[in-house]
Amino acid sequence: MTWDGPTTGPVAAEGKTIVVLAADLKNGGILGVTNGVEEAADKIGWTVRVLDGGGSVQGRTAAFGQALALQPDGIIINGFDAVEQQAALEDVAKAGIPMVSWHSGPKIGCDAPGGIFANVSTDAMTVSEEAAKWAIEDAGGKPGAVIFTDSTYQIAIDKADRIKETIESMGGTVLEYVDTPIADTSNRMGPLTTSLLQKYGDSWTHALAINDIYFDFMGPALAAAGIPGDGSPKAVAAGDGSESAFQRIRTGQYQAITVAEPLNLQGWQLVDELNRAVSGEACSGYVTAPAVVTKEGLEKMGDSNQFDPDSGYRDAYARIWGKM
Repeated sequence: MTWDGPTTGPVAAEGKTIVVLAADLKNGGILGVTNGVEEAADKIGWTVRVLDGGGSVQGRTAAFGQALALQPDGIIINGFDAVEQQAALEDVAKAGIPMVSWHSGPKIGCDAPGGIFANVSTDAMTVSEEAAKWAIEDAGGKPGAVIFTDSTYQIAIDKADRIKETIESMGGTVLEYVDTPIADTSNRMGPLTTSLLQKYGDSWTHALAINDIYFDFMGPALAAAGIPGDGSPKAVAAGDGSESAFQRIRTGQYQAITVAEPLNLQGWQLVDELNRAVSGEACSGYVTAPAVVTKEGLEKMGDSNQFDPDSGYRDAYARIWGKM
């Protein structure tokens, strides 16, 4: 795989301190990106402080307050809708602190809303379509799908809507569109799964969700109903490719695929975009490509539980920063 990202840009701004505002570090996607940021910051020579919003709006508001008090050189918004924290964004903009983000809203790339210099993501609509198409093909063209989303996030609604449109336009059936918060999946998914099984029985062939975390808590309810790990409903995630999802897919435990993002690479990209912002240069505009991860694909990847493309991105960014 060859590197398809930026090859030029500013050298490393020296001695910067940045803050990562993580929506919820229990979310595997957010954790994977945070790890990538920490790895890249070590290479570029920056100090990182990670603040965990703990999965609640109040927690994220408090984390923003802490971040402002620290007066960092840059802020990374990791995994939550920027619109939710509009007042805080305005305060950060007034303070002249550059912001970049991962999954902060529907607009990907440069000049995202809320004064965000760059919003790093794969194309969420492509991810949704890939997940839906896999389910359709797997079901021989006639899936009975239940879609899980979280209306707290506009991007989650957009992704779920695209999954629904794709399935219905290709002749599949959406049995139910379930709006349940990501932050409360540990409590809700067990009882929800049981009630959906009672309601739809064998007509429920595929469970599609906008994030792998929904399936972290689905397995026990399916097992209690006597459904084998490779039985139906098959879990299909439209992002992000968490470690737990890879383990479920690898061992055939209630998840068939995930459409994974290169989380570690995106962490490096966030640091690079922030370096461009603090150096007064333009955003790179790079958009990473997702990968459909299946059991067969994982067998070829060896023991790795992360989609980490072998594209030489670490060396590419180190070269840009003058850190080779």
